[in-house]
Amino acid sequence: MTSESSQPGAAQPAEDLRPSGPFRLGDRVQLTGPKGRMHTVTLREHGELHTHHGVLKHEAIVGQPDGSVLTNSGGHEYLALRPLLRDFVMSMPRGAAIVYPKDAAQILAQADIFPGATVVEAGVGSGALSLWLLRAIGPAGRLVSFERREEFAEVAQANVETFFGEYPETWSVRVGDLAVELPEALAPASVDRVVLDMLAPWECLDVVADALTPGGVVICYVATATQLSRVAEYLRGTGLFTEPESSETMVRGWHVEGLAVRPDHRMVAHTGFLITARRLAPGAVPPDVRKRALKKPSYADSDVEVWTPGAVGDREITDKNLRKRVREAQRAVDGARIAAQGAAADEAGGDGDVD
Repeated sequence: MTSESSQPGAAQPAEDLRPSGPFRLGDRVQLTGPKGRMHTVTLREHGELHTHHGVLKHEAIVGQPDGSVLTNSGGHEYLALRPLLRDFVMSMPRGAAIVYPKDAAQILAQADIFPGATVVEAGVGSGALSLWLLRAIGPAGRLVSFERREEFAEVAQANVETFFGEYPETWSVRVGDLAVELPEALAPASVDRVVLDMLAPWECLDVVADALTPGGVVICYVATATQLSRVAEYLRGTGLFTEPESSETMVRGWHVEGLAVRPDHRMVAHTGFLITARRLAPGAVPPDVRKRALKKPSYADSDVEVWTPGAVGDREITDKNLRKRVREAQRAVDGARIAAQGAAADEAGGDGDVD
């Protein structure tokens, strides 16, 4: 199945909606209450946050500046902040495992995602990386995302629209196999950056090479060392890319309180490897490449399968659970749409301010 989804008729580009200023109806707000417990709500007319500590009305939040402290009916205080993108992606409905913020930041840096870039992404998963890429390319860029599973694409589209408050004009999603769909979607040598988050990226590197402009960057996010090795060997074998560079990112938090300064007891360590390479000009051969006799076996000489589903960090999800995630994502985006329509109606009527 092949489909492309975009909504170019939005009234205002998502990038123009600055996440700053006093809270408005339709805004998402992260409320941190007693003992650090967090609640994320979308501000609605007559909306209320109910907990066992009491009730906090949404109208008490509207009009307050970001970073305000509000008191609910039980006398308990809540810190109100607009959630950062990293907060949103860690709590949004998931159809597939997400790219963690620490890896998304490295992808943006190592692939040099810039405003106005034309970027290809596969697969879209739950839309976490899509959000970071859309922010980075800005209103003049273009992101084309490919996803094999329609359910995952639906979750990702709902998450992206929920975060931005509307469907970005700079984004389109195609359901299908990248190796088949990419040549039909984009002209040869027209893509600046390609980001591959998939089980077997080596299967798509030939069409990626055709799509990339000379000097363009391909970056692959893989879970295991065997995948990493196979991607590297394939990149070298094509003769179309620079020598690949590989890395992984680990972030360790620290506890800092007075003289009690120590590493956190827990950390998110290995999540995946990143491997990058740049597209050579047609016929170019890097001057520092030395031809080596093939003394060690490569994956090209073997029929051994280097991964099996479920063994590479890819969490299997049942169809029933996936349908639940789709419904959760759809409810979130429906709520955001209703709130946005209400806010627009209030502004049109001249009574958008709430005391």
